[in-house]
Amino acid sequence: MKASAFVYPWDVNGDPEAPARIAALGVAQVTLASAYHSTRALTPRHPRHRVVTAEYAAVLYPPGAHWTGRTPRPHPAGDWAPGDAFGEAATALAQAGLEVHTWVVLAHNSRLGAEHPATSVVNAYGDRYPWAPCIAQPATRAYLTDLAAEAAVRPGARGTELESLGWYGLAHLHAHDKTAGVGLGDAGQYLMSLCFCPSCHEGYGAQGLDAGELAASVRTALEPVWRGAPSGGGWTGVEKLLGAKPAAAARAWREETARTLQETAVRAVRDAAPEGFQVLLHADPVPYHCGANAGVDPGHILSVADGVVVPCTGDPGPLTPFARENHPGSVLAANFTVVSGMGGSPGTLTADATEARRLGATELRLYHAGLASDDDLESVRSALAAL
Repeated sequence: MKASAFVYPWDVNGDPEAPARIAALGVAQVTLASAYHSTRALTPRHPRHRVVTAEYAAVLYPPGAHWTGRTPRPHPAGDWAPGDAFGEAATALAQAGLEVHTWVVLAHNSRLGAEHPATSVVNAYGDRYPWAPCIAQPATRAYLTDLAAEAAVRPGARGTELESLGWYGLAHLHAHDKTAGVGLGDAGQYLMSLCFCPSCHEGYGAQGLDAGELAASVRTALEPVWRGAPSGGGWTGVEKLLGAKPAAAARAWREETARTLQETAVRAVRDAAPEGFQVLLHADPVPYHCGANAGVDPGHILSVADGVVVPCTGDPGPLTPFARENHPGSVLAANFTVVSGMGGSPGTLTADATEARRLGATELRLYHAGLASDDDLESVRSALAAL
């Protein structure tokens, strides 16, 4: 199975040993960040630093002149990834014999929400989620589509992986996050992720819903949850809280919005890319799910993109709905966290990858070569050699 390791430019730039060390893992490819959200990351082997703080969502290359005067527009990175950090790292990795693909984070951008609050998802209580751009807004959709094409098709890249190309909601790895005091469950998380910005008001109206009444229903449905009552799981739980008919109408609006954005963004990447450029989405097979792995309809997305990257740490089951589509030539990449301190299990990678292959995986993704300890990387080397 072809394997690719996720990498940040700052894992490579300034560390002349990094490309050979990554290649020695046994991977054929790296998935190198070209547009990324804010983060604080360890660099346990870098000769110049141990912690990198990426202060805001940024492109890790100089943005094109076509962004001049546009709102919103991407920002270049600060001193954590200056200049063409992506290009520098990509060149070094390619010289080590690794195939380079871009890693593009889209609808997850706290700086966008801070500078342009009206772009953010607004929940039923009127709270804004600055990390979550509303993908129904025309200007935001245009921004995300153009960003996808530019950040994906970087010099030297042979393909791309598009992350968070769909709805983002309440769940967010935010600094000093303190939102776990009430167990919202799958259904409660979904209701707290519904957007009520002006564009979504119009969208709900087109489905025959009054947005004000829908927001009131969400608040009423969640009141027992705030007091400790379970919200229920899965779509049945959403219907129980909200009612089957309004739940279905709201879902129809949101899924159409995500689906058309995914189609448009993938088409934009293909138009900008050379022949044979691979386009994958980080995806969740449950269409109403929110987050970095966008909820998709498996059959539809495999007809749009070249394949998907599916979260499999602890459970490779999400591969099955994609494999059932039996879409010839599609990439089904099983994504495993291989950083022990982040909940990964590199020691079981051989068994996990074998099970993923049985369920239909055609490739592996390993998160993350820059963050992992030496012991974790040794486990990865051993596993890939065994596979």
